[in-house]
Amino acid sequence: MAICIKLGLWQYDKAQQKQALQALYTQSLHATPAAFPIAIDQPEAWRYRRVMVEGEYEPRYQVLLDNQVSHEQAGYHIITPFRIHNSQHYVLINRGWIPAMAQHSELPQINTPSGPQRLTGQIWLPPSRFYSLGKSDPSHWDAVWQNMDMQSYAAQVPFAVSPVIIRLDADSQAGGFDRDWPQPAERIGMHLSYAYQWFGFAFAALAIYLYLSVVPRSPTPPQEKPST
Repeated sequence: MAICIKLGLWQYDKAQQKQALQALYTQSLHATPAAFPIAIDQPEAWRYRRVMVEGEYEPRYQVLLDNQVSHEQAGYHIITPFRIHNSQHYVLINRGWIPAMAQHSELPQINTPSGPQRLTGQIWLPPSRFYSLGKSDPSHWDAVWQNMDMQSYAAQVPFAVSPVIIRLDADSQAGGFDRDWPQPAERIGMHLSYAYQWFGFAFAALAIYLYLSVVPRSPTPPQEKPST
């Protein structure tokens, strides 16, 4: 019972965390964009904030983030470095989703606008913990990534890059693709469902315990004496 209750509370707490993130996401979605700073010391303080930045795309170190599903189809998120105007500092821009080719070994053609761009978007913090099947080779640049490892990216590129990513606004004309961004509360129902299941297991264990404690046992029938 204790284990089931603990697991139920764990799932319920995850649902509450996602609900809090959803409230922050919704509040920031309609806020006036702030100027994107070159240096960010506390990335968490910028989560979901809307920002505006001017500069130019640099597609040489572009990332195709694999295993991204939209409209029940597999594809990539296109993450392109963006050099901030009047600086040598870069920030990564998630330009949206594109479908994968029929042969997954073939990469899709990606068009990137050239020249100065002015864009707005929301700050996204990639997960710091993820499962990886292998370590990347820093000496070889691979455009397809399974996870957006910001530390590994910063170690492989020859420029300073911000620790956060900007998700391009849906109405931006700065070279975006499909931008139906996932929201924090999309899977909150799953966590609540798991929580109620664990609480149900705990209640079932209690009911079985009470039943076995209250209902008397059947009397043991007397053994017959062997006939002589």
